[in-house]
Order: sequence, then C-alpha cells, then structure tokens
Amino acid sequence: ATVLAQAMIREGLKNVTAGANPMGLRKGIEKAVVAAVEELKTISKPIEGKSSIAQVAAISAADEEVGQLIAEAMERVGNDGVITLEESKGFTTELDVVEGMQFDRGYASPYMITDSDKMEAVLDNPYILI
Repeated sequence: ATVLAQAMIREGLKNVTAGANPMGLRKGIEKAVVAAVEELKTISKPIEGKSSIAQVAAISAADEEVGQLIAEAMERVGNDGVITLEESKGFTTELDVVEGMQFDRGYASPYMITDSDKMEAVLDNPYILI
C-alpha cells in the first residue's frame, strides 16, 4: 500500500508540474485507490494461527526471533489489541503485555499521581471523554 501511494503521489506531482488539472488528478487518484483496494481484497488471503503469523512477521522483520515474538504478542492481545514496538537501549528483545490503556504523555497535574513511589496514576473505573 505504501509503495502504491508513493508511486501515485510521485506521478501525480509530475502531471501537475506538466500542467494537468489537480482536481481531475485527485478524482482519478480516488478512483484508483478504490480499484486498488478492491483488487487487494480479492487477492489477499487471511492468515490463521500462530505459525502463519510468525512466518509473515519474520519475513517483514527479516528476523525469525522477532517474527516469533510478534506472533506471540498477537496471540496474547487478540485481533482488537494494540501492539507497540519500541527501540531497545540494550541487546535484548522482550515482550511486555499491559492490561488496560496506557498514555505516553505526562500528567495534566502532579495531583493525579496515586502512587508516588512508582510515579503512577492508577485509576479504577475512570470516565473518559473522547
């Protein structure tokens, strides 16, 4: 998908530079996106099971160990879970599963901290406004 998007943008910019109507190009790109998505849906195959997920992940990561770790993560969080990858400062590769929600931002107020030793704000049944 990324390669297709990059090619469409590159060719679109060439056409705009050559004098093509940008709105016409936009409409054409939107139609091409719909057609490409439909074609990808018809040729794609769903993968099932930890071993299939591990194979796809290992190919994507070019590393068998990382593929196994991603497959384990997907098995533990399920289809609706979120997997976040972070660069390690050391030489270890590890999997850390967190229940609930996590926010990467700081506290709105230091008074929100419920555990000053761990510097955590642990909330039971909070109201969340989206």
